[in-house]
Amino acid sequence: MAAPALKPHEIETAEDVGTALRLRLAGFMRTLRDNGFKVGLAETNDAVRLLLSPLARRPHELKAAFRALFCGRLSDWQAFDEIFDAYWFAKGMKGIIKTTGTSTKKGGKTIREMVEAQGNRQEGLAGDVERTPGEEDEDTDDEAAGRREGASIAENLEKIDFRKIHDPEAVEKANELAERLAHAMRVRLTRRDRQRRKGPRLDLRRTIRHSIAHGGTPIELIRKGPRERQLRLVILLDASGSMNNYTGVFTRFVHGLLDNFREAEAFLFHTRLVHVSSALKERDAARALDRMGLMAQGVGGGTKIGEAFADFNRWHAARVIHSRTCVVILSDGYDTGDPDRLGHEMAALRRRCKRIVWLNPLIGWQGYEPTAGGMSAALPFVDLFAPAHNLESLAALEPYLANL
Repeated sequence: MAAPALKPHEIETAEDVGTALRLRLAGFMRTLRDNGFKVGLAETNDAVRLLLSPLARRPHELKAAFRALFCGRLSDWQAFDEIFDAYWFAKGMKGIIKTTGTSTKKGGKTIREMVEAQGNRQEGLAGDVERTPGEEDEDTDDEAAGRREGASIAENLEKIDFRKIHDPEAVEKANELAERLAHAMRVRLTRRDRQRRKGPRLDLRRTIRHSIAHGGTPIELIRKGPRERQLRLVILLDASGSMNNYTGVFTRFVHGLLDNFREAEAFLFHTRLVHVSSALKERDAARALDRMGLMAQGVGGGTKIGEAFADFNRWHAARVIHSRTCVVILSDGYDTGDPDRLGHEMAALRRRCKRIVWLNPLIGWQGYEPTAGGMSAALPFVDLFAPAHNLESLAALEPYLANL
C-alpha cells in the first residue's frame, strides 16, 4: 500500500526532515546487510539522493527504485519486498525489533511517521525479517504485538546468527553461552585424550610397585603403550572491522578454551599480530577482555592476513606448533594485502602443523561463495572449512577435534 505524501504543514524544515531521513536510511542499509545484501558506500550515496528526491513522496516508486539499486542477485529480488515493507511499513514482521514507542497502525505509514519513528529509536535495527506462512498484511495491534513477543521468546540463541542479535541482554547471554560451550568442549576433549593415551597392555611391574602404598592391593592398573603428545590448539582470531559482529562472541569462546587449558595458544590479528594467550588465560572473563584490549590496540581496523601470518610463522610457529597441533583460524577471509603472500604463508603453516581449520562466519550466509582473493588463496591448505555464525556451528567443531 502506498503511503500518502507529506503535506507542507507537516514539514518543520527541510533540513530536519533530510537529517532524519538519512538516519532512517542508515538503519535500512544495515538491515539489508544483515540479510545478506552486498551494499556499500556507493549504493548508500545513491540511495540518499533518491530519498531526498520527489520519490520520497511516492513510496511505491521509491521502493521500485531501491529494488533496482540494491538487488544484484535473484535471492535479493526475492527477499527485497518483504524487507522493505517490514522496515518502512512494519508489515509482515517476525522477530523484528519494535521501531516506535506505539503499536503498528493499519495500512501504510507516511514518510513523516517514519521520520518521527527514528527519534524514538537510537539503537536496535531490524536484523531478521521474514514472513510467516499465512500471515496477513493487515493486522490488529494485539495480534502483531503478540506475534513479536511469541517469536522473541521462542528464538533459540544457539541457532541465531550472531550478527542478528542486537539486544544487549541477548548479546551478553550469547557471550556467556559461547564461553560455557568452550569450557565443556575443553573438559570433554581433555578427558577423551587421556583415555586414548592409555595403552592396551598392562604394565605389571609398575602396577605392583604402585600397589605397595596400598598394602599390596592393585588399586590402580598401569598400562603400557605409546605416549602421544596431547592435541594442542593454536587459535588465530581476526579482529578487523569486518568481523565486528562476531569478535565479541569469538573472544569469549576462545577464553573458555584457554582457561586452564595447558596445550593452547591464542593470537589476535588485524593490521598486525598480537599474542594474547596470557590475557585470555585469566580466570575472570571481564579482566581477560580488559587486558586483551590494552594489548591489542587497533582492533576494528583493516586486516592484512598475509602479513600477520608471516609474523606468526617467523616469530612464534617454531615455539607453539608441534606434530599434534591444530591451527584454528576464525576469520571472514577479507584481506587487504597480497593474496599470493597469504597463500605462501598458509603453505608454510601447513607444513608445520597436523591440521588447519578455518571457521568463517560468512559460510552461514545464504549464497556465500569463497571467491575473495585472500580466501581463494588460503583454501588449498585448509583441512576443514566450516561455518562459525552461531553457537551450533561452534559446537560442531568438537567431534572433529576429538578425532585428531
